Order: sequence, then structure tokens, then C-alpha cells
Amino acid sequence: MTLSAVHTRSDAYPTRLAEENWLERKDPVFWGNWTPQAPLTRAQTEEFDKNGFLVLNNVFSPAEVAKLQAESRRLRSGEAGLNSDNVVTEPDSDAVRTIFRLEDESTLFNRVARDERIAGKIRFLLDDDLYLHQSRLNYKPGFTGKEFYWHSDFETWHAEDGMPRMRAISASILLTDNDALNGPLMLMPGSHKHYVSCAGETPDDNHKSSLKKQEVGVPSHKALSDLAEKFGIEYASGKAGTVILFECNTMHGSNGNITPFPRSNAFFVYNAWSNRVEHPFAANKPRPDFLSNRDPKGPFEIVSGKLE
Repeated sequence: MTLSAVHTRSDAYPTRLAEENWLERKDPVFWGNWTPQAPLTRAQTEEFDKNGFLVLNNVFSPAEVAKLQAESRRLRSGEAGLNSDNVVTEPDSDAVRTIFRLEDESTLFNRVARDERIAGKIRFLLDDDLYLHQSRLNYKPGFTGKEFYWHSDFETWHAEDGMPRMRAISASILLTDNDALNGPLMLMPGSHKHYVSCAGETPDDNHKSSLKKQEVGVPSHKALSDLAEKFGIEYASGKAGTVILFECNTMHGSNGNITPFPRSNAFFVYNAWSNRVEHPFAANKPRPDFLSNRDPKGPFEIVSGKLE
């Protein structure tokens, strides 16, 4: 399929065109109906719908956090036998920046991805069965950890992976304390109600450079300034074991980390089963499977209980 054919296909959220544009969101944020039996309170559900993110404190116990931290260290140690395709290093060094396909690389993180304390809440918000579109371990080392520039995940997933609608939610599990100083997740509350259609065509194999430094599919400085003026900027902090849920179109990013204290999180993208990816909407070919699960065998089973 040629790029021009991609752009003429029926598309609710066109992007990567000649000019930047703002579009109103066409999809719900909360897809279901709240009841007293829901896994989130009414106030939490309304907060997520309004702001596009929700911070859940003390989701995992100190003992569970210690297990996850130990597993994170093992994966980053160089002795875990990771698939090299799943590892991305920092732009200027061989230090590990990201490990993808956590559910394949680690039995423990596979279990965490399906945990009812996270996946159960997301299934409620999306009102559908779930599968993992992507998973990764992010590590921002002390002193030298680089920034992640402002972006909407959905813009990339739609343009380069072929995700049709805004029916996906990410969960960030904090594996270290995140505070205002060590490069925490920053978000623009309410920005998920607007879609920034970015300018510029997608280069072939764009992921090879964008995973280290994203330059395509990001809003202009003017658009980001307008968004920040309209919605403001907040940062999501918390102790290790905190979970941050954020909607796929929420504008977010993070600063570099020049403190001595590293910042690490496990990151899982949950897509609605009815929203499985198609051909990319603004790229000649889809990104590799480690970035976009293109052949899920079925919705995964959500499990409960403490991590063993």
C-alpha cells in the first residue's frame, strides 16, 4: 500500500499531513457505566474521564515491590539473555534505556501485566476484553538519564501501528520513588480531549531513531504552548509501588534526570480487544512486533492474588 493510499483511506484521526491541525476527540474516554461494584470509585472514574490520567497509590506491597525491583535489576544486568531486538540504549551510550516485551522476557512481569489490581480497572474503563499492545521497562539512570519528549502515544500508535480508535490505556508501575526532581512523568490534564494531527510524512523505519529521540509525530512548539496554556502541566509522583493509569491520547513527556537517583518504571499498554491494530494509517509498513503486538492469540486472563 502506498503512502498516498494510506492517507486516502477512511480515517477518524488523520495525521502526518502537510500541516498541523487540531481535531476534537471522537471516542469516549470512559466506555462503560459506573456501578457501586466497580473496581474504581465514582470519583476516580470521573477524574480519569476529566483529566486523562489517574494515580493509584500503594497498589503493591513493599515485599512485592522488592520482587519487581530485583527482577528489574536482573533484566538490566546483561546476564538475563535478553533478545537484543527488545533492548534500546541511551542516545549517547550503551546504558539500557528500555527493555521491550516484558511479558516474554520475564515470568514475573507477565504475571504483573495480568494482575486484577491493574488490568481489572482498565477492563472496567475500556468496557472490553484486553490484550497487551506493548510492554516495556523504562530506566532513567541518575545523572545522565535523557528526557522523553512531549507526545501523544495514540498519534504514533495510530499512524505507525494502525490502532483505529482511542480505546487503549497505559499503566506505569513505579519501581523507584518518583518525585519532582528525577524526571517524573509529566501530563497535560484534559489534553486527551483534543487530537493534534502532526505535520510531516513518516520516514521509513522511523522507530530506529524515535526510540532514542522522538522527532516525528510530535506537536510543534506552538501547539504544545497552546495546550499547556489551556490545560496546564502536572507531574505524577509517588513511592515505588504506585501505579499511574493514563489515556492513550493524553499529552505527556518527562525531563532528563541529573539527580543521583535513578527513575524506573514498568509500562504496559492495554488495548481493547475490539480495537486491534490494522494497517498503519500514516506509514508504509507497520513497526516491528516488539513495538506493536500485531497477532494476539486472544484476550488474556486477568488473575488475582499477591505476587509470588
